[in-house]
Amino acid sequence: MSTHASYKGPADCPAVIPVFPLSGALLLPRGQMPLNIFEPRYLAMVDDAMRTDRIIGMIQPDPEGSGGSNPKLYRVGCAGRVTQYAETGDGRYLISLTGVTRFRVESELASIGPYRRCHVSYDEFAVDFEPRAGEEQVDREGVLKALRDFVESNDLKVDWAGIDEAPDEALVNALCMMSPFGVREKQAMLEAPDLKTRAEILIAVTQMELVRGSGPESPLQ
Repeated sequence: MSTHASYKGPADCPAVIPVFPLSGALLLPRGQMPLNIFEPRYLAMVDDAMRTDRIIGMIQPDPEGSGGSNPKLYRVGCAGRVTQYAETGDGRYLISLTGVTRFRVESELASIGPYRRCHVSYDEFAVDFEPRAGEEQVDREGVLKALRDFVESNDLKVDWAGIDEAPDEALVNALCMMSPFGVREKQAMLEAPDLKTRAEILIAVTQMELVRGSGPESPLQ
């Protein structure tokens, strides 16, 4: 597959992908996620991805399941393509994933290596291949008000000029990905059927956090 592969629909994506379980990590279509890879099994995963299609599936462990080295996973994750890659002098990889599309886990393959692989389906997430789909339905003012309230409550600094220039999809998805909220809240944002619903979840979760008092420390600085 070309280094500059394009994905126009579910049929362009691999049916079997490696998955990287990481609590609190939310990747969304066209979003950017930097990762510091140091565990041997995930170094091997990146090596294999770089030799094939560069696709890695980000997925959260389900807190209702058992822990251990192979925790139960949520059924929905997001496939990302390695778009930046660097090696460090101490054996780590610094990579960046660009979100392609969400997927649903159909089954997990029997282990034949150090990392987990799943058979996945993308069919129900065809909207992910349409940049800026549903932007006209987003309550941008509601999103910005929730952000302003959160920023003021937590005494944070934000690049308002950059936010004002951001398209609705980029704004909503970036705020969801960078938000300091919990596993369940981030999974709800991921599984939202459309951008409008994702924005509504972001607003509602932010408001609930403000009602509870002081929210957790935020990386939205």
